Amino acid sequence: MNSKFKYFFLLFFVSAISFSQSKLNSFLTPSDTLNKSRRDILAISEATAAGITLIGLNQLWYADYETSKLHATNDNDEWMQMDKFGHLFSSYQIGRFGADALNWSGVSKKNQLIYGSTLGFGFLTAVEVLDGFSKEWGFSWGDVLANGLGTGLYVGQELLWEEQRISVKFSFHQTKYALLNPDKLGESFNEQLLKDYNGQTYWFSANLHSFFKESKLPKWINIAFGYGANGMLNGSKDIDNQLLTNNVRYHQYYLSFDVNLENIKTDSHFLKTILSVFNSIKVPFPTLEFSKKRCVFHLLYY
Repeated sequence: MNSKFKYFFLLFFVSAISFSQSKLNSFLTPSDTLNKSRRDILAISEATAAGITLIGLNQLWYADYETSKLHATNDNDEWMQMDKFGHLFSSYQIGRFGADALNWSGVSKKNQLIYGSTLGFGFLTAVEVLDGFSKEWGFSWGDVLANGLGTGLYVGQELLWEEQRISVKFSFHQTKYALLNPDKLGESFNEQLLKDYNGQTYWFSANLHSFFKESKLPKWINIAFGYGANGMLNGSKDIDNQLLTNNVRYHQYYLSFDVNLENIKTDSHFLKTILSVFNSIKVPFPTLEFSKKRCVFHLLYY
């Protein structure tokens, strides 16, 4: 390939990439007014995705367990409430994405809150009903309350401040406990990410500048308060005791800094979308851990 052809090929390639990025950026730019085609496509896509997910769960997950009449269970003491924080986080984040998606299609702020931010609560409640028909699980009012708190946190901040000053975020690290009970806590990394509550931390990440508008604080810096738990092989302490383990179950509390990725300035709506998605994850920072057992400084905690 001669140098002229190489130059032409490179110029063509760069131009094609730039054109594609320009079209993608235009597509991701929120509409100033109601875009009915975007709204309709969004509604169909969300309904389809939710339906397929629920059918998939019913076939791939619940099919392994015996069914029963719809019944409730009280699991509020299990997993040291880590599962409840998981419901709060999921409801908040799915609601945030739902509202942002409706904003992209030009739907009014009122309807974003009514139909978008409640998406997480509606979907997770449907999953809870599936739990209620499973003999292994059961419908949990504690889970429903946590779902409501997550949705309420999003809606309440929009009504009070018209912005999300406090975000619910997630971080994870692998622990030794999954090796001791892989059936409950997962074998692979992906399974452990969802099942091993010992390695999960849920954060309330507050943007400092949003509370002190006149300050010179960077708009991207947050202070984060985290909650975790450790020493769990099963949901119940009694079951752990039956297994004759020497693990001590205890709560963990964290204080750290964080980054509000959505406050990083950029004119690219593609990059804004990427930053918004990853803003659900806590950025690793030096962290103080407090528990009844110890006070520990982590150079980087995730």
